[in-house]
Amino acid sequence: MPETASGREKITKYLADNDISISSLATMYGINKQDAADYLSGRKKNPRGNQLILKIISDFKIK
Repeated sequence: MPETASGREKITKYLADNDISISSLATMYGINKQDAADYLSGRKKNPRGNQLILKIISDFKIK
């Protein structure tokens, strides 16, 4: 499974810089808050989490 640490860090920084909560992000993507937090922290690593990380980066145009 590919490593997503740099993507998770970029998303976390983007959320903080733009005052977006993990709860709001979870609601946008139809997942529960704990799963979103686990994916972004790296506690939960699976294909669904990787897809979510890539989708968030794409949707928000995070570089």
